[in-house]
Amino acid sequence: MEISPSKSLETLKGSITSFGTASGHRFVIGDWETSPIGRFTDVMWAPPDSRRILVASEKAASYITNVYPFSEFIHTEVSAHLDGQKIEVIAGPLAIKLASGQPIPFPWRPRWVTGSLESALAQRIMGVRTNGVSPTGATEWYRTRSLSWIKQSRATVDGDSCGELAPISGHLGFGFTEPPRRPSHVKLRVDILPRPPTHSR
Repeated sequence: MEISPSKSLETLKGSITSFGTASGHRFVIGDWETSPIGRFTDVMWAPPDSRRILVASEKAASYITNVYPFSEFIHTEVSAHLDGQKIEVIAGPLAIKLASGQPIPFPWRPRWVTGSLESALAQRIMGVRTNGVSPTGATEWYRTRSLSWIKQSRATVDGDSCGELAPISGHLGFGFTEPPRRPSHVKLRVDILPRPPTHSR
């Protein structure tokens, strides 16, 4: 896809961590070192029912909902600490501690590769896509820098344990692609081409 001079890409650099639990709670944590709104962390939370909850600050939620829709919101500051292979997140009622394995590095490649060859290969091998259109009409490219598998997890909701680490089951429906079924921590660059505004006559 060619980008015309009148269109500008938004770029985020950071990580996405996704995992399931034995109780059916599933989580996708975005920790963004750089973004159009500065550094922020958010948690996309899918309980065992059909709800899709975004846990984030009001500023982050306002930005994220331009790309992804949710059924509920918890506006709160999210605290994240990533130290090597350990990840700790406090987000409202959620407390999460994770440990990942050794990262597998990925070589640099241009965006057109991510949008064609890489997306097809990732879908065949891992069941995920690296390029697509979000539910709100934004086009996205996910360029992975490294991948590691989550080895251990401890997640609680209001102090109640979510149970042991588990594969991600069912349909999350947060974006244009589902996360890997196997719990993972991915460092990446995300390029977003926002949906052009519609002008009423």
